[in-house]
Amino acid sequence: MEGSMETQAVFTNDATVIGILIGLLALVFYTASLKSNFWVKFYKIIPALLLCYFLPSLLNSFGLISGESSNLYFVASRYLLPSSLVLLCLSIDLKGILRLGPKALIMFFAGTIGIVAGGPIAILAISAFAPDIVGGSGPDEVWRGLATVAGSWIGGGANQTAMKEIYGASDELFSAMITVDVIVANIWMAFLLIGAGMAEKIDGFFKGDTSAITELKEKVQNYHASIAKVTTLTDIMIICAIGFGGTAIAHLIADLVTPFMESKKEILEAYRLTSMASHFFWIVVVATVMGVAFSFTKLKQYEGAGASKFGSAFLYILVATIGMKMDIMAIFDNIGLFLVGLVWMLVHVIILLTVAKLIKAPFFFVAVGSQANVGGAASAPIVASAFSSALAPVGVLLAVFGYAVGTFGAILCAQLMQVVSP
Repeated sequence: MEGSMETQAVFTNDATVIGILIGLLALVFYTASLKSNFWVKFYKIIPALLLCYFLPSLLNSFGLISGESSNLYFVASRYLLPSSLVLLCLSIDLKGILRLGPKALIMFFAGTIGIVAGGPIAILAISAFAPDIVGGSGPDEVWRGLATVAGSWIGGGANQTAMKEIYGASDELFSAMITVDVIVANIWMAFLLIGAGMAEKIDGFFKGDTSAITELKEKVQNYHASIAKVTTLTDIMIICAIGFGGTAIAHLIADLVTPFMESKKEILEAYRLTSMASHFFWIVVVATVMGVAFSFTKLKQYEGAGASKFGSAFLYILVATIGMKMDIMAIFDNIGLFLVGLVWMLVHVIILLTVAKLIKAPFFFVAVGSQANVGGAASAPIVASAFSSALAPVGVLLAVFGYAVGTFGAILCAQLMQVVSP
């Protein structure tokens, strides 16, 4: 299928594709800014952010562009994402985030438990009427492939690769699982983005206390207003230097640290910390730390010139490149495995919503706690910013935390899936 997608793509030049993607983003933002009744009602039902990755997924699914053969996601995730993390964290209010209380962490761990429990429950549920779907032998045992999904959904790409190495899933099975991972995770992300637009109604149902979130949001917005200024070319160049300079340092440190960590791979494997040997892990961590560190310096004043708006723009380009990796038609190639993935995600959702109801957590914590697990650093700040751009750093910090616990949770999930497999 992958080969056919490459030959069928109408637009294969990445320069053309990025032009199409940014054109789509501009169209979405332009129509979302219109005050006509149609567009106001339309965007109340369908959030702009959802369209920003759903429209590229349609182009990919119908063969107009190819997420498989394009390098745009790699470029966006390695260059634009760390720049975005630096700029979004530039105006971070750490004290305000700490004042959000323990509910954010509780919902994060509820999400982790939902993934750990969801894997074996999904296998048990599907094996009750179709054991062949979750069977297999040797490297093609389905639980081995599902272990890689657990790594991705609790930590991220580094944890996913670590699970493949630990449990020895075949390349063919791993390829099928990546498709399940991407599409099921994106379907759930779509629901979260829709939910972000109805957050007040959902919070009313859960009786969620949003006072701390509202206070943080208002405090950040007031700070933005107090330092707002007319942006000059000098400001733009300095903001770009902060973002891409931070990215340069993040890559430089990652280049130095990763080989050292790889040389200690046996020790890391013994303590289940293989994600620390990932180059991308260190890029994300260093970029986040640098953004937080800059927030204690005079560089913070560049938020008044729109630093976080640049960060958000980079993030939306990343959203479009994530969307173009999603092939909706691929669902029909692995219906059985998608069924396992959907049941698994449903367990995650049920546990999240049950805990949220019990502790009266606001929907923001549900959404960000889930995406810090399932989506990691690429999508947790996206979902957080769907509530308010001021809240994006909360998603960033929780996602980094997700990398730390990802391998532990995924191993526990894999062991349970092995036990219950037919």
